[in-house]
Amino acid sequence: MPKDSAFPGAPAALRRWRRHRPCFPETAAMEPPPAPGPERLFDSHRLPSDGFLLLALLLYAPVGLCLLVLRLFLGLHVFLVSCALPDSVLRRFVVRTMCAVLGLVARQEDSGLRDHRVRVLISNHVTPFDHNIVNLLTTCSTPLLNSPPSFVCWSRGFMEMDRRVELVESLKKFCASTRLPPTPLLLFPEEEATNGREGLLRFSSWPFSIQDVVQPLTLQVQRPLVSVTVSDASWISELLWSLFVPFTVYQVRWLHPVHRQLGEENEEFALRVQQLVAKELGQIGTRLTPSDKAEHMKRQRHPRVRPQSARSSFPSSPSPSSDVQLTTLAQRVKEVLPHVPLNVIQRDLARTGCVDLTITNLLEGAVAFMPEDVPEGAQSLPSASAPKEIQRETGPGG
Repeated sequence: MPKDSAFPGAPAALRRWRRHRPCFPETAAMEPPPAPGPERLFDSHRLPSDGFLLLALLLYAPVGLCLLVLRLFLGLHVFLVSCALPDSVLRRFVVRTMCAVLGLVARQEDSGLRDHRVRVLISNHVTPFDHNIVNLLTTCSTPLLNSPPSFVCWSRGFMEMDRRVELVESLKKFCASTRLPPTPLLLFPEEEATNGREGLLRFSSWPFSIQDVVQPLTLQVQRPLVSVTVSDASWISELLWSLFVPFTVYQVRWLHPVHRQLGEENEEFALRVQQLVAKELGQIGTRLTPSDKAEHMKRQRHPRVRPQSARSSFPSSPSPSSDVQLTTLAQRVKEVLPHVPLNVIQRDLARTGCVDLTITNLLEGAVAFMPEDVPEGAQSLPSASAPKEIQRETGPGG
């Protein structure tokens, strides 16, 4: 504690303030790590920030462009072969080998856990081609959400749905069909792709209302030199980058089927599967939704520029919302420390943005100010009774 504290009773007041704070530093250290925000779940830049990787990418660029042109012609042949051959083990083997030439390598672990009786497969979402990769390993169909049936939908390997009926009811009828062999559904409850490194979006509940048993699988994607996916990129640009880089490795790992528990709602079922998938990936299951991603992308396109002087002083022309918020926070600090002038509180709040930190700075003397006179009977931490309390704590000889 600095000796030049602003109040004579600041040591006892600071102890009382920390004693009545909602959380303590000692217990905060034992809490689990906070869930990552949208800025950690979505990459906004394709190119690496590391200088060495950027130099390596520049040196590789001529080779990558040649690979891109060559693979575009080979990719056309892959598309024609996949359309000509019927769905079978032979077709998946041939197309999987040709995709490896294109740099799209598909691997799988624990394939023995695959239960062919389960009609609903659940996976995390990383790239626009996740369903194509899983389809190279096992027969499955994936509906394209929020898009009408078209040639592009069919050519990308999505299942065309009748939009005249409800999606869930249509998928239930699809799973209840008795045709052999049965074709399972591959669904992505996140509904939006993430970078696959930090956490999972909140799982929607509708995929878990189709059947009472699902089989989850984890999907990890690795790619050298550039990011695996970018939040605002189209599937065409993602395809071109996939053909440009040397390779992209898709690692699929099968998990045990998960059954709905007795009386378990769809939301609870979805949350339980999300936590299971996140644990297997070593990530965190967040409560973020696709709308949070859309809001994050909107903030990236239209960032709010704050002047440099706003970090150290109160802005000269603040917006009405920020002015009201700052005034509200300042009044909260003023109720605790009525001796401190309001302009001093606002100036420190503009710098810290935290009520607790501002109160600590004022109590410890980190901010210089001239104390104001407080009316008789005002309630505050550093009140006139603070010296008496210090005397009771330290004793007569203290």
